[in-house]
Amino acid sequence: MRFDKELIARSGEQCEVCSSTKNLSVYVVPPTIGEKLADCVYTCKTCKDQLEGNEELDANHWRCLNDSMWSEVDGVKVIAYRMLNNLKDEVWPMDLLEMIYLDDDTMEWAKSTMDDEFTIKHFDCNGIQLLAGDTVVLIKDLEVKGANFTAKRGTSVRNIRLVKDNSEHIEGKVNGQGIVILTQFVKK
Repeated sequence: MRFDKELIARSGEQCEVCSSTKNLSVYVVPPTIGEKLADCVYTCKTCKDQLEGNEELDANHWRCLNDSMWSEVDGVKVIAYRMLNNLKDEVWPMDLLEMIYLDDDTMEWAKSTMDDEFTIKHFDCNGIQLLAGDTVVLIKDLEVKGANFTAKRGTSVRNIRLVKDNSEHIEGKVNGQGIVILTQFVKK
């Protein structure tokens, strides 16, 4: 790669994430393609394999983020932010996530590939992804609790809204009444 010498100099011949000095190579931080030095980070094999999903995440290995999240290198900060989010089931990453600082551009870069992984997605009965503003059709008669009517099978629900914290619920209007609908009872 064309940035090897610059990365070795910048990193001091150690992994920029965990400070290991063994099995080092260049890691291109997605979604960039490595056109600039800033897109690349010098990492050890352990970090790189876990970042690329070739090895199972070892939470203890990533305790190094306590130090590397303060790096001057934006690519290292992006890796730190993403890994701390991947390790949310542990207690310690939550504290670090509250402390980490990324400027707006770096935060946008960090979240650019996370959206696919961490955003709740809504799917209809056929497995087709629903988006806010879509029109769906009810596939079953649904008794609307508290509104004293039944939403009939075949009814179109236009301009749906997605419930952010529940992938099985959408909101829409039927007969002028705003209701919550289970995604398993609609098709796009």
